[in-house]
Amino acid sequence: MQPFNYHYFIGYVSQVTPQYVKIHFPSSTLLSKFVFSGEEFNGGLVGTYISIEGENYGFVGQLQEIEVPEKERLSLSETAFKNQEFHPTAKAEILLSFDLFDMGKVTKGANTYPTIGAKVFVCTREFVQKYVRGFGQKESEEILMDIGYLNSDNQTEVTASQQSFFGRHCAVVGTTGGGKSWSLSKLIEEARKNNTKCILLDPTGEYAELQGQHCILAQNAYFSYKKLTISDLFFLLKPSERAQAPKLLEAIKTLKTLEIAKVKGGLDSYFENGRDKNLLPKANRNKVEFVQFQRKYYEEIDSDELDFEIRYLARQIQYECIWEIDNKDSNSWGGRSEQDSANCISLVTRTNAFVNDRNYKKILGIGDVDDKQDLADMIVKFFDPDNKNTLLRIGFEKVGYDFNVREIIANALAKYLLNMARDKIFKQKPTIFFLDEAHQFLNKRITDDSFTAYSLNAFDQIAKECRKYGLFLCIATQMPRDIPVGTLSQMGTFLVHRLINFHDKEAIKQSCATANSSTLAYLPVLGEGEAILTGVDFPMPLLLKVSPPKEKPDSGTPQFKL
Repeated sequence: MQPFNYHYFIGYVSQVTPQYVKIHFPSSTLLSKFVFSGEEFNGGLVGTYISIEGENYGFVGQLQEIEVPEKERLSLSETAFKNQEFHPTAKAEILLSFDLFDMGKVTKGANTYPTIGAKVFVCTREFVQKYVRGFGQKESEEILMDIGYLNSDNQTEVTASQQSFFGRHCAVVGTTGGGKSWSLSKLIEEARKNNTKCILLDPTGEYAELQGQHCILAQNAYFSYKKLTISDLFFLLKPSERAQAPKLLEAIKTLKTLEIAKVKGGLDSYFENGRDKNLLPKANRNKVEFVQFQRKYYEEIDSDELDFEIRYLARQIQYECIWEIDNKDSNSWGGRSEQDSANCISLVTRTNAFVNDRNYKKILGIGDVDDKQDLADMIVKFFDPDNKNTLLRIGFEKVGYDFNVREIIANALAKYLLNMARDKIFKQKPTIFFLDEAHQFLNKRITDDSFTAYSLNAFDQIAKECRKYGLFLCIATQMPRDIPVGTLSQMGTFLVHRLINFHDKEAIKQSCATANSSTLAYLPVLGEGEAILTGVDFPMPLLLKVSPPKEKPDSGTPQFKL
């Protein structure tokens, strides 16, 4: 593979700056299309990859701008243009440099620069392909992914290391209609081809036709509320910080205490004469035995788990609206507090509405779960060595938008995977967690009645710490400006489709240090399926056309009909 063959020669370096080099074409005929060794070349198109021959280093660049010098342009006639009797110039950006004596040794950018008069050649398909294939490759037999083709010729295959693509997390971004969903399907397809386990959180159901295991919340699966945390329940019910939150927490602790008593025995004196063991009316009753029992099992009771029967929560909140001490007996609870009861009316109403909502009972497994499976159990089974499935799609298409339940369940699910990662479940079997429409779930804050805001940050934690545990995050979004800066900056690889909004482009520019202004200038004009691939393990950004996946998502726009 010789990049400096005279058959590919197009010009000389005439100017060198830190940002670009200027190229002089001795003749405009060198810009014409030509064929050599069965390969077709376009010598003078914007986006063409070029190689520059230095003294000790070679350089790979990309043509960004081509023009006829002003002085020559003013004197050119129509005949001269027709006969190609002019001498154009071009600006090219240096993308990487390589050692002439060891061409596999690549560095990003240029630690040295070409000299004036250095020869410039068009890159062959084989030459570009060699470097693209090696991006991020640490081992000779590393698994590869077929992504698509270089946009400059639609023939040069882009085959990259899977480790380089997902090893530092990945983001697929682009406006609606740019091909983002197809790209996500393609990445899933390629990862599965390499026998990699993939979990896909599908908010809209557009990936329902993909082959694999499908868990659709509220249809064939539920995410048990017992897998949520006390913080998650607070997010759902939004108690005011001073008046309602203490009563809600006390009710939770009481119900957890009663569940422990059912299993381990105790507190029998509170349930004489056939009293319901699921609730504890406290007003004016002796509390000594109860408090002592709670001290004995304080670790289970103070844990963040929701190991109790949530159907009784609203009534228990009402039972907690009492005075802490009876004026006549310090060992007893006081009577009913009308002020506390009034303060908690809205909380009780919200709790009742939530627990009795038909949809959320199906989503969270409240009461009868019929023939549905617990999603947490399904995730565990998905990683069973005997399970040959490589895709677990978690569908949110049946999940409503009230109570912020979508965001909270997604965050709880991410937290569940985060804890699995910390337990080193994925260490020997690295897994990719795909999150579509990421802007719906990241950077979310829940506000309670007192306008106190709480952040849902499980995805951010996965991005920051799970790479070392073998859980890799791949997010897809049409609004990168809505993704937390901390999460976006953890993405090592970007596949960027068309972006028009200024703030979206700025978000990518700030988070993706490996991209440059010349490359990002293509973003508003990218066609459907076209994207810029750039990342930490990619020494140079690539303008490419992503190959369509075999299994396509249902992302088309419905057509108007007569």
